[in-house]
Amino acid sequence: MKQTVENSIVGRIPLRGIALSAALLTVSACNLNTQTNAMEGIGFREARFQEISAMREYRQCRDDGVELDTKARSSGSAGQYLASARLLEKCETELGQEAANLAVDERMRAYALGIQNYIKGGNLETAARNLERFKKAFTGKDLYFTSGASFIETMESILGQKRPHEFGDLAALNVSYELKNEMRRIRYWKRN
Repeated sequence: MKQTVENSIVGRIPLRGIALSAALLTVSACNLNTQTNAMEGIGFREARFQEISAMREYRQCRDDGVELDTKARSSGSAGQYLASARLLEKCETELGQEAANLAVDERMRAYALGIQNYIKGGNLETAARNLERFKKAFTGKDLYFTSGASFIETMESILGQKRPHEFGDLAALNVSYELKNEMRRIRYWKRN
């Protein structure tokens, strides 16, 4: 009987050794994967931190531009409209690639306000140039006024980028009723 017990103990030692080796290999394999995932996680976190920092700076800049816009509306000062427009343009320009695809709708509204403020300030050339940048930066997207009028078509009409022969009946143009009436009035007085 003593011999049977010894044989079974000796038989168990190799099985335990194999099981222990397999467990160590599994643990060490997990450690290697964990280290590469940790490195990827750090890179992701750094990139995310840069995006958040860039958006925080952008939003502070945008808030300053909107505050200037509010002051310009209360005073009616063309200079304040231009200052607001320049600041809003600078905010978008300095945003950088880290956050270029973040908060697109928010950035579109701020940039559109800048374009409108250039128009209100009397700088139509810069407004037209920024409208083209707006269309390239936000390809296939548009903003709509509460009346349902298209921002892009309205700005193109105001800036003279759409000519009367392109208007046809003006019915197809997605601009406000007031702007259509003004365009009709201008066309009438040019002809008569």
